[in-house]
Amino acid sequence: MKFTQAPLAGLWIIDPQILQDHRGYFYESFSLRKLKNATGVEPVFVQDNQSRSYHGVMRGLHFQRGEHAQAKLVRVISGVVQDVVVDIRPESPTFGKSFSIVLSDENKLQLYVPRGFAHGFLVLSEIAEFFYKCDNFYAPTHESGLFFDDPKCEINWMLNRRDMIISDKDLHLRHLADLEL
Repeated sequence: MKFTQAPLAGLWIIDPQILQDHRGYFYESFSLRKLKNATGVEPVFVQDNQSRSYHGVMRGLHFQRGEHAQAKLVRVISGVVQDVVVDIRPESPTFGKSFSIVLSDENKLQLYVPRGFAHGFLVLSEIAEFFYKCDNFYAPTHESGLFFDDPKCEINWMLNRRDMIISDKDLHLRHLADLEL
Protein backbone atom coordinates (compact mmCIF):
# COMPACT_ATOMS: atom_id res chain seq x y z
CA MET A 1 0.00 0.00 0.00
CA LYS A 2 1.17 3.48 -0.83
CA PHE A 3 0.01 6.34 1.43
CA THR A 4 0.11 9.91 0.09
CA GLN A 5 -0.65 12.97 2.21
CA ALA A 6 -3.34 15.04 0.45
CA PRO A 7 -3.15 18.86 0.49
CA LEU A 8 -5.40 19.10 3.58
CA ALA A 9 -3.88 18.01 6.91
CA GLY A 10 -4.94 14.57 8.06
CA LEU A 11 -6.34 13.53 4.68
CA TRP A 12 -4.64 10.49 3.11
CA ILE A 13 -4.86 8.88 -0.32
CA ILE A 14 -4.34 5.13 -0.16
CA ASP A 15 -3.21 3.25 -3.27
CA PRO A 16 -3.28 -0.51 -2.65
CA GLN A 17 -0.94 -3.00 -4.27
CA ILE A 18 -2.95 -5.06 -6.77
CA LEU A 19 -1.90 -8.64 -7.43
CA GLN A 20 -3.32 -9.62 -10.80
CA ASP A 21 -3.04 -12.66 -13.04
CA HIS A 22 -5.14 -14.72 -15.44
CA ARG A 23 -7.57 -15.61 -12.61
CA GLY A 24 -8.37 -12.02 -11.67
CA TYR A 25 -6.97 -9.85 -8.91
CA PHE A 26 -6.46 -9.69 -5.16
CA TYR A 27 -5.61 -6.79 -2.89
CA GLU A 28 -5.56 -5.93 0.77
CA SER A 29 -8.16 -3.18 1.11
CA PHE A 30 -7.41 -2.33 4.74
CA SER A 31 -4.58 -2.88 7.21
CA LEU A 32 -4.70 -1.03 10.52
CA ARG A 33 -0.99 -1.74 11.05
CA LYS A 34 -0.01 -0.24 7.68
CA LEU A 35 -2.32 2.77 8.13
CA LYS A 36 -0.86 3.50 11.57
CA ASN A 37 2.76 3.00 10.46
CA ALA A 38 2.37 5.26 7.41
CA THR A 39 0.11 7.98 8.78
CA GLY A 40 0.17 7.83 12.57
CA VAL A 41 -3.60 7.44 12.74
CA GLU A 42 -5.18 4.41 14.37
CA PRO A 43 -8.96 4.55 13.96
CA VAL A 44 -11.20 1.87 15.39
CA PHE A 45 -13.87 1.38 12.76
CA VAL A 46 -17.27 0.46 14.21
CA GLN A 47 -19.65 0.75 11.26
CA ASP A 48 -19.54 -0.04 7.54
CA ASN A 49 -21.89 1.64 5.06
CA GLN A 50 -22.58 1.01 1.40
CA SER A 51 -24.73 2.83 -1.13
CA ARG A 52 -25.71 2.32 -4.75
CA SER A 53 -26.39 5.42 -6.82
CA TYR A 54 -27.02 6.32 -10.44
CA HIS A 55 -25.25 8.69 -12.82
CA GLY A 56 -25.47 12.28 -11.64
CA VAL A 57 -26.43 11.50 -8.05
CA MET A 58 -24.67 13.87 -5.67
CA ARG A 59 -24.66 12.84 -2.01
CA GLY A 60 -23.35 15.32 0.51
CA LEU A 61 -21.65 17.18 1.85
CA HIS A 62 -22.37 15.43 5.16
CA PHE A 63 -20.79 15.25 8.60
CA GLN A 64 -21.65 14.63 12.24
CA ARG A 65 -21.04 17.23 14.94
CA GLY A 66 -19.23 17.11 18.27
CA GLU A 67 -18.49 13.85 20.02
CA HIS A 68 -20.34 12.03 17.22
CA ALA A 69 -17.94 13.20 14.49
CA GLN A 70 -16.70 10.42 12.22
CA ALA A 71 -13.45 9.57 10.49
CA LYS A 72 -14.08 7.58 7.32
CA LEU A 73 -12.20 5.30 4.97
CA VAL A 74 -13.99 5.53 1.61
CA ARG A 75 -13.74 3.59 -1.65
CA VAL A 76 -15.72 2.62 -4.72
CA ILE A 77 -16.62 -1.03 -5.24
CA SER A 78 -18.02 -0.53 -8.73
CA GLY A 79 -18.25 2.51 -10.98
CA VAL A 80 -16.65 5.95 -10.79
CA VAL A 81 -17.25 8.88 -8.44
CA GLN A 82 -15.82 12.30 -7.79
CA ASP A 83 -15.17 12.22 -4.04
CA VAL A 84 -15.07 15.61 -2.31
CA VAL A 85 -14.18 16.76 1.19
CA VAL A 86 -14.16 20.18 2.82
CA ASP A 87 -12.15 20.99 5.95
CA ILE A 88 -14.63 22.33 8.52
CA ARG A 89 -12.23 22.44 11.48
CA PRO A 90 -12.37 26.11 12.57
CA GLU A 91 -8.82 26.01 14.00
CA SER A 92 -7.34 24.50 10.84
CA PRO A 93 -5.19 26.60 8.49
CA THR A 94 -7.11 24.95 5.62
CA PHE A 95 -10.58 25.67 7.04
CA GLY A 96 -13.08 25.93 4.18
CA LYS A 97 -10.72 24.42 1.61
CA SER A 98 -11.88 21.52 -0.52
CA PHE A 99 -10.17 18.49 -2.00
CA SER A 100 -11.48 16.32 -4.83
CA ILE A 101 -10.34 12.95 -6.17
CA VAL A 102 -11.74 10.40 -8.62
CA LEU A 103 -12.30 7.02 -6.98
CA SER A 104 -13.22 4.03 -9.10
CA ASP A 105 -13.36 0.27 -9.21
CA GLU A 106 -10.47 0.42 -11.67
CA ASN A 107 -8.02 2.67 -9.79
CA LYS A 108 -9.04 1.18 -6.40
CA LEU A 109 -7.87 4.32 -4.63
CA GLN A 110 -9.20 4.99 -1.16
CA LEU A 111 -9.39 8.17 0.88
CA TYR A 112 -8.94 8.37 4.64
CA VAL A 113 -11.04 11.31 5.84
CA PRO A 114 -10.39 12.39 9.45
CA ARG A 115 -12.99 13.84 11.76
CA GLY A 116 -13.72 17.48 11.03
CA PHE A 117 -14.43 17.19 7.31
CA ALA A 118 -17.67 17.42 5.35
CA HIS A 119 -17.81 14.62 2.79
CA GLY A 120 -19.73 13.89 -0.38
CA PHE A 121 -19.51 12.30 -3.78
CA LEU A 122 -20.88 12.67 -7.30
CA VAL A 123 -21.52 9.59 -9.47
CA LEU A 124 -19.80 9.85 -12.86
CA SER A 125 -20.53 6.33 -14.15
CA GLU A 126 -23.90 4.78 -15.01
CA ILE A 127 -24.06 3.19 -11.54
CA ALA A 128 -21.67 3.30 -8.59
CA GLU A 129 -21.44 1.31 -5.39
CA PHE A 130 -19.73 3.33 -2.67
CA PHE A 131 -18.38 1.77 0.53
CA TYR A 132 -17.03 3.38 3.68
CA LYS A 133 -15.90 2.52 7.17
CA CYS A 134 -16.67 4.87 10.08
CA ASP A 135 -14.97 5.21 13.44
CA ASN A 136 -18.16 6.35 15.17
CA PHE A 137 -21.78 5.24 14.98
CA TYR A 138 -24.38 7.19 13.02
CA ALA A 139 -26.15 9.66 15.32
CA PRO A 140 -29.15 11.27 13.56
CA THR A 141 -29.44 14.04 16.17
CA HIS A 142 -25.86 15.16 15.39
CA GLU A 143 -26.10 14.87 11.63
CA SER A 144 -25.38 17.99 9.61
CA GLY A 145 -24.16 19.11 6.23
CA LEU A 146 -22.60 21.77 4.09
CA PHE A 147 -24.25 23.07 0.90
CA PHE A 148 -22.48 21.30 -1.96
CA ASP A 149 -22.10 24.40 -4.11
CA ASP A 150 -20.95 26.96 -1.55
CA PRO A 151 -18.73 29.29 -3.60
CA LYS A 152 -16.35 29.80 -0.64
CA CYS A 153 -15.33 26.12 -0.86
CA GLU A 154 -14.33 26.42 -4.54
CA ILE A 155 -15.39 22.90 -5.52
CA ASN A 156 -15.03 22.16 -9.22
CA TRP A 157 -17.74 19.58 -9.76
CA MET A 158 -17.20 17.33 -12.78
CA LEU A 159 -20.84 17.60 -13.93
CA ASN A 160 -23.02 20.64 -14.48
CA ARG A 161 -25.51 21.30 -11.71
CA ARG A 162 -28.41 20.75 -14.14
CA ASP A 163 -27.15 17.17 -14.66
CA MET A 164 -27.00 16.38 -10.95
CA ILE A 165 -29.63 14.49 -8.98
CA ILE A 166 -29.71 16.01 -5.49
CA SER A 167 -32.03 15.25 -2.57
CA ASP A 168 -34.22 18.05 -1.21
CA LYS A 169 -32.38 17.68 2.09
CA ASP A 170 -28.99 18.27 0.44
CA LEU A 171 -30.32 21.25 -1.52
CA HIS A 172 -31.17 22.98 1.75
CA LEU A 173 -27.93 22.48 3.68
CA ARG A 174 -26.12 25.49 5.18
CA HIS A 175 -23.29 27.48 3.75
CA LEU A 176 -19.87 27.43 5.44
CA ALA A 177 -20.41 30.79 7.14
CA ASP A 178 -23.65 29.54 8.73
CA LEU A 179 -22.52 26.11 9.96
CA GLU A 180 -23.05 25.12 13.58
CA LEU A 181 -19.94 23.14 14.44
